Amino acid sequence: MDVKQVQGWIDRYVDAWRSNGAGAVGALFAEEAVYYTHPFRTPWRGRDEIVRNWTAEPDAPDAWEARYTALAANDDMGVVNGWTKYKDGDEYANVYVLRFDPTGLATELTEWFMKRDLSKGDSVSPAVPYTG
Repeated sequence: MDVKQVQGWIDRYVDAWRSNGAGAVGALFAEEAVYYTHPFRTPWRGRDEIVRNWTAEPDAPDAWEARYTALAANDDMGVVNGWTKYKDGDEYANVYVLRFDPTGLATELTEWFMKRDLSKGDSVSPAVPYTG
């Protein structure tokens, strides 16, 4: 994988998030993929479980905005930096660490995220792709 291919994958991920379509979600992952929605949570295992869990409690497509940028790629690994803001005011900085099979399907995804806490004076890091 190269950075352009990882960017294409993350663009399809955001499109699948917005559509919440089972086909779009499934098209991102290899059959035996593992998805860690948090580094310390039990992962979703296999494409079917990933699709089932992802689509079970969808975010409404107009309830959030997001920007994700591929930062690095090396062999079968990619790293993505992201920013997500929900209409309720919650805002997150994200890093995704991904592994891919030779066809470009994700075999492993781990989400790392931090919630912005304005009460503590959190400002926006220059690494976050959007500061609006």
